[in-house]
Amino acid sequence: MTTAKPIDKLNNWNTWQSINWKVVEKQVFRLQKRIYRASQNGNVKLVHNLQRLLTKSYYGKLLATRKVTQDNQGKKTAGVDGAKALTPKQRLNITGQLKLRGKCKPTRRVNIPKPNGEIRPLGIPCMEDRIKQGLVKLALEPQWEAKFEPNSYGFRPARSCHDAIEQIFVSINKRPKFVLDADIAKCFDRIDHEKLLAKLETYPQLRREIKSWLKSGFMDCKQLFPTKEGTPQGGVISPLLANIALHGMELELKKIARTWKGYRGKGEQSLSIIRYADDFVVLHKDIERIIQCKEVIEEWLKDIGLELKPSKTRISHTLYEHEGNKGFDFLGFNISQYEVGKTHTGYSSQGVPLGFKTIIKPSKDKIKTHIKKIGDVIRKHKSSPQIALIKELNPIIRGWANYYSSVCSKETYKKCDSIVYRQLKRWAERRHPNKSKSWIASKYWHTHGLRNWVFSTKEEDGMRLLNHSETEIKRHTKVKGEKSPFDGDWIYWTTRIGKHPEVTTRMATLLKKQKGKCNHCGLNFTSNDLIEIDHIIPKSKGGKDLYKNLQALHKHCHDEKTARDGSLNRTHDKGFIGEERNEVKVSRSVLKTS
Repeated sequence: MTTAKPIDKLNNWNTWQSINWKVVEKQVFRLQKRIYRASQNGNVKLVHNLQRLLTKSYYGKLLATRKVTQDNQGKKTAGVDGAKALTPKQRLNITGQLKLRGKCKPTRRVNIPKPNGEIRPLGIPCMEDRIKQGLVKLALEPQWEAKFEPNSYGFRPARSCHDAIEQIFVSINKRPKFVLDADIAKCFDRIDHEKLLAKLETYPQLRREIKSWLKSGFMDCKQLFPTKEGTPQGGVISPLLANIALHGMELELKKIARTWKGYRGKGEQSLSIIRYADDFVVLHKDIERIIQCKEVIEEWLKDIGLELKPSKTRISHTLYEHEGNKGFDFLGFNISQYEVGKTHTGYSSQGVPLGFKTIIKPSKDKIKTHIKKIGDVIRKHKSSPQIALIKELNPIIRGWANYYSSVCSKETYKKCDSIVYRQLKRWAERRHPNKSKSWIASKYWHTHGLRNWVFSTKEEDGMRLLNHSETEIKRHTKVKGEKSPFDGDWIYWTTRIGKHPEVTTRMATLLKKQKGKCNHCGLNFTSNDLIEIDHIIPKSKGGKDLYKNLQALHKHCHDEKTARDGSLNRTHDKGFIGEERNEVKVSRSVLKTS
């Protein structure tokens, strides 16, 4: 009897560059879709068999290796082993030796300061453990995507905070409600290991592997500290494990709500809970029900070793100036309902005037932080050329404005533009204390197209500073509650390509032109892909910055294309060129189709 040849030999994939990623991704997704459907049908045995098949698959190991060592933006961050930025040969070697053994190395502790003065401890696993976590995530995520609650939006594929905000709007736009706005204290650091492992519902080998990551400990100043609770932030699989630990909160509240008198499921009297990772809001028209929900949640969280954070937990009302309330803030947005006259009021589904209008806008704290950040950049560039300042400010303005482009932000944008103008005016006057204001204005502010007083370089085609108010306000379409990227409905997910608020206009135009597919490999872009804009004819060879010379590619496809098109002149390993080059991309965006 002849033995089967290894899969890499069958495909003649002797080098990293020769791998056919289209075949790899299609085969992995085929298994993920089967896991998703089996989990939907409650066929636990089939789910476990398919997960075993995927974690032992060479295709799965290749894809996990590429995601961690090539696509991930933290690929150059080393763990305790010091390994980072692997070469193509090292990637192929580590893929061939990859095996789940239930053992791992401790994580490297890195403390990140938070805006409120607290410290966020990150645990950075070593490269091999990160790849293993990526492999396990490929198998575990489809199983749980079939189970997760419809109003859970954090750290899930094809879902974002904009979906959570839109769900809040849907829940309150016809009736004012009381709000429990809560945050879980140190969620990642205090999850009970035993409760989480019991909740995983996976086969023993995978459970042992996850347990080894939870119990791995961390190195701080060359000293090993054990971890008895929590999931290490910084790991590939940590967000998924946190979501699994918090799964069931909405189901528990709905179970309690069914015992209430007058509960109608989806009617105005129904209870709504919207969760984004460890932040969540509970909405109901009666304050007594909200207080009861708070008690139920506190009791439920105790069972997994968690508790609410008192400083970030409060009960308010959506109606502005209702008993001193001013709405509530969630994920950087302020949600309020304002009493208005009959000419501005919203209407019920039956056409009855409501007497109020629901307004969602950027929160005051986020506006203040944004303006401060811009001011810090301007002060840092006191002696820099104008073009250097513009290059530094444009991505900040574009990213912040795009984030809030799906809500009522026009007045906020105008206010921000006014403040930025005053900051730039002071910057220019400080540089030329002996010049008149008219001379300063003519040097730094010019006519650009049909617009006057544009902070730009003097050349007609020179670089100019973007304004917040240039960003188009466009309502975000919420993802359907039960939909998942693993359901195989490419028609639905392709129609959402490029419509996310944080996708730039240029990226959205290219995605629409390419019908949501990568021009290099021909595969559909997914919510987890890192997408970059590439010049078809490199700029170093005379290519222009025009749409006909631009295309959207996967990051790894962009690396491969750049290494071969002659835009980089390097003498070392050409397969490694695409990763070690200086960042000269026109634009970069993580496609979040949610």
